[in-house]
Amino acid sequence: MDSLSDEQLVPLAARPGPNREAAFEVLVRRHSPRLHRLAAGLVGPGNADDVLQEVWLSVYRSAQGFRGDAQFSTWLHRVTLNACHKALAARPALPLGEAPEPAAPHCPARAGEQADLRARLAWALARLPPEQRDAVTLRELGGLDYAAIAGVLGVEVGTVKSRLSRGRAALREWLSAAGVAP
Repeated sequence: MDSLSDEQLVPLAARPGPNREAAFEVLVRRHSPRLHRLAAGLVGPGNADDVLQEVWLSVYRSAQGFRGDAQFSTWLHRVTLNACHKALAARPALPLGEAPEPAAPHCPARAGEQADLRARLAWALARLPPEQRDAVTLRELGGLDYAAIAGVLGVEVGTVKSRLSRGRAALREWLSAAGVAP
């Protein structure tokens, strides 16, 4: 099954039958790392696993409704963004000073610096308008190209470019004001 393309796996994963579980498992293994990075960037690493679980449950339930108008990965990114927005709406935003510190791995000083940087970045991302935040996270954390982002967001490539430009400029401004050097 690993050698099959998404276009071949999705119909197998969408219909009940002997290959459904195996096809779905390949899709999960293939796409989860990128989706997890995207979710972690939007809702934080602590909530990304929960969001990803919701994404895959939703995909499993609705895979037969996937029409193939866009690439499967484009649809997955849209489902992930929707799940992230839902998770963000369900929790109050913390001020920068109240962001929880993740547990430090081996080097406490380095881990503290990284945690501080992640908290500042999450704080700045949360202040972006949703359309800019989505474009920035899909590009920088999801690794999607402009055309794929346009497909996920349902906008033109030029709109993606302008949202990215405005979002990056705002992030630079906020992070510089917070003492983070580029």
